[in-house]
Amino acid sequence: QVQLVESGGGLVQPGGSLRLSCVASGFTFNGYYMGWFRQPPGKEREFVATISRRGSTTSYADSVKGRFTISRDNAKSMLYLQMNSLKPEDWAVYYCAAALAGPTEAVMAYRYWGQGTQVTVSS
Repeated sequence: QVQLVESGGGLVQPGGSLRLSCVASGFTFNGYYMGWFRQPPGKEREFVATISRRGSTTSYADSVKGRFTISRDNAKSMLYLQMNSLKPEDWAVYYCAAALAGPTEAVMAYRYWGQGTQVTVSS
């Protein structure tokens, strides 16, 4: 059974940091490109970051470039998103996802999805 389980979300003040984690099971983790997406309240799901199978290539949405870092540990089947200098506009539910082809920003390319973790940025 395929599972992606995110954790690490919470309430943080503007300018703060959070580290999201995603543990994968039920599929060959190192055979998939991985991505983070987010869905702000009342908006569509949007791309945040993606990483290649070995972690050598990453890509970010312009809105998070320089503040967020995506990484993976294939030995542990883990995906991470380090988020620094958080802004109120980063407030969203964050999802990890797995794609067979990539790296890609396209939501439709991702085959497996987690249930999401809430990130709230507010003073």
